[in-house]
Amino acid sequence: MGRLTGGDPSLLRRINSAVVLDTLRGGRPRTLTEIARLTGLSRPTVEGSVDDLTAAGLVVEAAADSGARKQGRPARLYRFRAEAGHLLGLEIGPHRVAATVSDLEGRELGTAAREVEESAGADDRIERLRATVGELLRRTGVARDSLRAVGVGSPGIVEADGTIRLGTALPQWTGLRLGERLRRSFRCPVLVENDANAAALAEHWQGVARGSDDVVVVLAGLSPGAGSLIGGRLHRGFGGAAGEIGALHLLGQEETPETLLSTTGRPLHPLDERAVTEVFALAREGDDQARAAVDRFLARLVHDVAALVLALDPELVVIGGWAAGLDGVLEPLRQQLEKYCLRTPRVALSGLGEAAIRTGALRLALDHVEKELFAVESTVSARS
Repeated sequence: MGRLTGGDPSLLRRINSAVVLDTLRGGRPRTLTEIARLTGLSRPTVEGSVDDLTAAGLVVEAAADSGARKQGRPARLYRFRAEAGHLLGLEIGPHRVAATVSDLEGRELGTAAREVEESAGADDRIERLRATVGELLRRTGVARDSLRAVGVGSPGIVEADGTIRLGTALPQWTGLRLGERLRRSFRCPVLVENDANAAALAEHWQGVARGSDDVVVVLAGLSPGAGSLIGGRLHRGFGGAAGEIGALHLLGQEETPETLLSTTGRPLHPLDERAVTEVFALAREGDDQARAAVDRFLARLVHDVAALVLALDPELVVIGGWAAGLDGVLEPLRQQLEKYCLRTPRVALSGLGEAAIRTGALRLALDHVEKELFAVESTVSARS
């Protein structure tokens, strides 16, 4: 598929084409006259841009509405070819890997997931992910060479090039050049992001944080992490470590996650989501030791979330991860935040559940393509 590149002869022509393409994206087919009216461009400029975009494979003439009966020849309609390319959103977690494929407007075409052993090494986990992607592409009929960008959500502190600077949640993850490893499988950009940051992008795009630009999304797992949006933009911090609230127990909080949810007085082992879910189930059944363990978990969660709320003053806190599926988390969290925070934000459970990370990874890929196709320098006029 063709694309608009820096080698095109006219910067202004490329900017005009981006404006026209953005107008056609996400809406009904439009006539040249409508495009000219909506963009403020002249009719000849619009015609030239549509010709360029058609040649690039990004715009196509649409069929006229058969229900519209008008005298004379109907005006031609044009639409954005969202099917001209595809995007992948990938999730890598302790117990599973998952993939979602979409068109260029982010409409999901299919999803696949596979279980993976928590003890699996990096090579095995990446190979499991590659097999999942292959299965998904075959099932949806999407050609690998049609992929325009791949987003990846992974635990750990992620460098700009996709290297995992620190990743304690998965074996052999610290120091892994994840972006480099995955780029061998694709002929398009691969963008790697921390899983909590990906979840924040997802909730802002399709979840409960739509319409809120100052948001904290907490993945409340065994070692909680958080992604933050400030003014609608993801806040990664100087080195990509913003939101690593799982390390707060090192700052005067002596209980480790292994002892926090123990019902026996001994460290919980193995420490995994299944074991923790059992503790919450016992608490619901009235087990006193389990209730005490859950109370300790909620106190830690409040401690972690309150630190972010006091620092960032978000409008909304979203609780995701496996804790979002546990009864009774939300109301105690609200009550405790009222005690500790100067202004209590709204608190809500994730609207996307287990799909949040792969959805956010897909949004990461979509953001890359939108920047490539639709970004227009604000200092240059789009009018001719």
